[in-house]
Amino acid sequence: MEAAGWDGCLKEILDISAGTGWRIDTPHVRQDVTAYLVPSFGNDALLFSVPVLFTRSLADEIPLGPEGSDGAVHALIERIKQRAHDVSALGPLAGTGTKFPHRYDANVEPYTVVHSQEAIASHLWHPDDRNFCDREGIHLLIHGALPCPPAQSPQETRRITETMQALFDSISSEAEAMPVRVLTNAWENSLDQKLLRNQLPELGLVAFAGDGSRPARSFSRHRSSFRTAGKKEGVNIPFACPQELSPVEIDLPATGERITGLGIKRREVFSVTGSNAQGKTTFLNGIIAGMDDHAAGDGRERIVTVRGATNAEAMNCELPGVDVSMFFKKLPPGIGGTPKAAYGAGSGSMTMAAMVQKAIAGSAPLLLIDEDRAAPNLLVKSCLQKEDVTPLAEILAHDRSKMDNTTLLFAACAMDTLIVQADRIMVLDQHVAGAIDRNAFRAMLKESLLKTAERLG
Repeated sequence: MEAAGWDGCLKEILDISAGTGWRIDTPHVRQDVTAYLVPSFGNDALLFSVPVLFTRSLADEIPLGPEGSDGAVHALIERIKQRAHDVSALGPLAGTGTKFPHRYDANVEPYTVVHSQEAIASHLWHPDDRNFCDREGIHLLIHGALPCPPAQSPQETRRITETMQALFDSISSEAEAMPVRVLTNAWENSLDQKLLRNQLPELGLVAFAGDGSRPARSFSRHRSSFRTAGKKEGVNIPFACPQELSPVEIDLPATGERITGLGIKRREVFSVTGSNAQGKTTFLNGIIAGMDDHAAGDGRERIVTVRGATNAEAMNCELPGVDVSMFFKKLPPGIGGTPKAAYGAGSGSMTMAAMVQKAIAGSAPLLLIDEDRAAPNLLVKSCLQKEDVTPLAEILAHDRSKMDNTTLLFAACAMDTLIVQADRIMVLDQHVAGAIDRNAFRAMLKESLLKTAERLG
């Protein structure tokens, strides 16, 4: 089985006459990139990819802003995935009939992220610049795996070509059968998130967490990060903004639906606190994921965050001339350069300091810090700490202007002297959001510190 022979079979596929409701998307054919037919390494499967245009024009049927069209494409792709194990003609999408079909099941893995500007889950099938719709119709890059025949022959070429034609026919049938109401709802859901994200700065916000959101995640083999993971099954307590944090009301731009939730304000310091394992990290992860657009039912479709949010965490890595002068007046032994241009093997706190300063210097609208992944000695002051180091709690207490226009959102449990500097404090208890007044917390902390001092004699 020579590659040239399979290229000949691919040519037969690309030369298939248009079927009912579809045709080969010739302008998007890129040999060996978007269009290929090659044996797997073990010669047990034929891997294929073919760009196909399905001629149903959603853009004509749904008179909404084109920005939300990826929502409708997502709904269609997910419908096709669901049917891949039930409709035999769709089987090649899941590698049905191959020796090791589990190797190809990523292609039909359910996925609830409609759009992300970052390269997440690039191995999963979802809307992107090769799976989209326009006035021509629905452009899909169809890929999967077929059983690899023991030998290539004209008969096998014909059989494979017929199998692919049946696959395209079946996908076309699924596309035509999707109710316009379902596609419209998916389009509106995506459009609402995009338009709301654009409106957040006008509202003085950098993020919004809608009441009823469920940010807890369930991971799978193919979706192993919180950005890509699906909604947690079982106990998954919905978020509700406490009245003490002044819930905001927002009219969604596309549907006009009025929703309520927590608005995180520009330039504020917002603390998420509570005991261990109460959902603090889950909430922060949900806010970060708010930069993506999610399908209805994901649980995060009403969490929307402006682009450019970033986080800072402790890690040991090489410092390539970074600015840490906000926290360090002079550098420790072993680090070269100056506080404004530090070189060398950075500690967790120094690397995190560089991340914080980079975010502020780059005008990041939102900076997130999670106590679980942070350097404590960069956040709160210790009696052993030298005057050469100014931790974040001290900066917030005495020189808040150093944060410039960047909002700080942090999760903490054991860092009371940092929490006390927050403008607003949300407390998670049994995964339910409450709040504590800043002045009340200050009084609690003062009393606690006095008692500690008394115990020390």
